Amino acid sequence: MANSYLTHTQSAGNRRTWTFSAWIKFSNVSDVQRIFLAHNNTHPSTQIDYNGSKIAVYNYDGSNTNFIVQTNRLFRDVNGWYHLVVAVDTTQATASDRVKLYINGVQETSLAQSSYPSQNYDTEVNDNGAIAQVSGGGTPGNSFDGYMSHVALVDGQALAPTVFGSTDSTTGQWKFKNPTGVTWGTNGFHLKFENSGALGTDSSGQSNTFTVNGNLRQSLDTPSNVYATTNPNSTGNFKQSTNPNLASNGNTTLIENGGQHKQAPTTLAADTGKWYCEVKATSGTNGFFGACSTSLSANLGDNYSYPGNGTTGSGVSIRRSNGEKSVGGSESTYGGSAISNGDIIGIALDLTNQKIYFSKNGQWSNGSSWNSSTFDAAVGAISLPSGAGTSFDAFYQFSFSPYNSGCDINFGNGYFGTTAITSAGSNGNGSLFEYDVPSGYYALNTKNINTYG
Repeated sequence: MANSYLTHTQSAGNRRTWTFSAWIKFSNVSDVQRIFLAHNNTHPSTQIDYNGSKIAVYNYDGSNTNFIVQTNRLFRDVNGWYHLVVAVDTTQATASDRVKLYINGVQETSLAQSSYPSQNYDTEVNDNGAIAQVSGGGTPGNSFDGYMSHVALVDGQALAPTVFGSTDSTTGQWKFKNPTGVTWGTNGFHLKFENSGALGTDSSGQSNTFTVNGNLRQSLDTPSNVYATTNPNSTGNFKQSTNPNLASNGNTTLIENGGQHKQAPTTLAADTGKWYCEVKATSGTNGFFGACSTSLSANLGDNYSYPGNGTTGSGVSIRRSNGEKSVGGSESTYGGSAISNGDIIGIALDLTNQKIYFSKNGQWSNGSSWNSSTFDAAVGAISLPSGAGTSFDAFYQFSFSPYNSGCDINFGNGYFGTTAITSAGSNGNGSLFEYDVPSGYYALNTKNINTYG
């Protein structure tokens, strides 16, 4: 969460040799965000930052940058997880061996900046009395906006990324590996975020538990099972800088203040299977909640309509102001009443049978009003149009278009924004939704797509 961070006061450790490892899923790809830092009352500080879509490790004394190693390539994927490892050993004779930065098991050697620390340089990491901080926030500011998993520090060793990850023999992809046999050192820690009530718990055995600040929340989204979120990189680009639009809380909260129908489609899509999500109206009175298609020949998000007033005829949605259905911009009776702030709309997307259904606060539409507490595929069904110029083998994705309004979306993590669902409905299949999920429908995540898609 964007205003959340974790802190722990360090004891005297090895300031010259250490390893930081974290699995990261970005949400905001434009603002400066601090991933990890160690500081004495803000400065001097040693920091690992995400800045302008690049990743950098550097030391700043309040006036000067003493060293900096920054990637040349950009990291803008808001769907997949990156594994970041920073290995520091300033005792090395060769300058370029003193700071090594790895992404998904591969060392970054094409660097935008590469000013290395002097030999035997003392960083602020593992400095006695300094604050180790996961994410910015508080006095340092610039909180990380996204998801983190298995954040770890090893005090006293510069380790290879293979301690924390490995290459899958079948897919060739870099995957999580539980670190074993590690000598963590005085200030070492391993934050797994397994206990939702104690997210700062250290699992390294060193008892370096962190204090949680802000509204940090546990997520079911992990490197091994990626959940859908909205996609700020799509052509509709809900996060355009020309209007004050906001996407936050891991791209599950949307606020549109510019008076435009900007599309916010999901990062994941499917061409078969049955999928479910929930969206809560939070402000304003207008906008559309639904789904839209994207051509197989285009990147996801590059060829779609708005879920309401689209030009390609592939969008299907419910209009907030009157509860009517909109199919390719053509509206007609469906729910029979407007969607008020606090109402939760359930969206059941059946790509196997090319249908979509909507509910309001657990009541499914019969085609003219919200009145059925039990999902029934015989009523309230809306046929999905195929994408423009394509057959129905086009992908579909959930999509949201607030208009001078806001909404929170639950893709199965059990939260609307930072507020937990009131009581989990049935048939969640490991995901958490407010209302009962229709039988055979699933949260849109990579495991379910692989199994049911």
